[in-house]
Amino acid sequence: TLERMSRNEAKEKLVGLGAKVAGSVSGKTAQVVAGPGAGSKLAKAEQLAVPVMDESEFMDLLRTHDAL
Repeated sequence: TLERMSRNEAKEKLVGLGAKVAGSVSGKTAQVVAGPGAGSKLAKAEQLAVPVMDESEFMDLLRTHDAL
């Protein structure tokens, strides 16, 4: 869960930038965005060595692409 926007809002912004947003983490996952208190999906990403960005990094990414 993110603090600054809903999951649906984040998904819409990412899809608008051309990302494919999945509801689960697998070896094919390119990146995970983890908010405070992230749980099993974060653990799975770490187990699979999938890169993880926190909410601050995610917001910076959106700003970089003028998506805020």
